[in-house]
Amino acid sequence: MTSKGSIAGERTVQLDIHILGRDYKVACKEHERAELLDAVAFLDKRMREIREGGKTAGVDRIAVMAALNIANELLRERKTPSTAPAAPAATDGAAARRRIPSMHAAIDQALAGQEKLF
Repeated sequence: MTSKGSIAGERTVQLDIHILGRDYKVACKEHERAELLDAVAFLDKRMREIREGGKTAGVDRIAVMAALNIANELLRERKTPSTAPAAPAATDGAAARRRIPSMHAAIDQALAGQEKLF
């Protein structure tokens, strides 16, 4: 599990995970560990629900059914207009670092007028 925004030179870790009673080894970047473990727990729960429903036997079929259900939910969510306020646009680290000097200058300019008040 890797993302486009991974940190250069970051250490890759290998995790032993358990899904529906089976053990797997997966690799991810150190900063992705918590998210990966959350995804494992979510998938394991969904697969157990399908297995306990008794309609599907076999881990492969349960995995496919879980994947289809999750994909369907994701696509339905993407089609539904959100009533929640939009999240702020993501800013990459380089863009933020470029803006810091101008933010410092704006703060200094705003504070310069305040010195006369005291």
